[in-house]
Amino acid sequence: MKPTTKLMAFAPAAALALGMVSVGWAGIAHADSHPRMDHATMHVTKSPTCGCCGDWVALARQEGYDVTITDTEDTTEVKLAANIPGEIWACHTAMIDGYVVEGHVPFAAIARLLAERPGIDGIAVPGMPFGSPGMGDDPNARYDVIAFGGDAGMGAVFYRAGL
Repeated sequence: MKPTTKLMAFAPAAALALGMVSVGWAGIAHADSHPRMDHATMHVTKSPTCGCCGDWVALARQEGYDVTITDTEDTTEVKLAANIPGEIWACHTAMIDGYVVEGHVPFAAIARLLAERPGIDGIAVPGMPFGSPGMGDDPNARYDVIAFGGDAGMGAVFYRAGL
């Protein structure tokens, strides 16, 4: 076989390989110019029998969070260890990127927390307000998300849901 014939025999394969490589590089360039929108991993401590906590976890996963769970009959220990003021306790406690997220906190508030990275320990929705995520999911429900610890001290409004 002549050298030019050999070259022509491999040309389609070489063109295909070159095309695949260039598409791959274009994808890499695109990924670098647009940061990934994946959320951080969160760890949730909750009661194994609490349906609303399970609903909140399911919503967190729908939002793109990778969620690990510890089921326990007594969540008191984790709340005390996280220095959550007793008056803002709720049913479940989550930890994400060094912050505490207590109770049925809306995901817009968590996104704000992770984007702004304020000098606080965490945020909480005290109790279990109807309409909060996992408690009926009413976007018009009105309740406050309270920041605590660090710059927030014993508590300050961080986010107002439903407004």
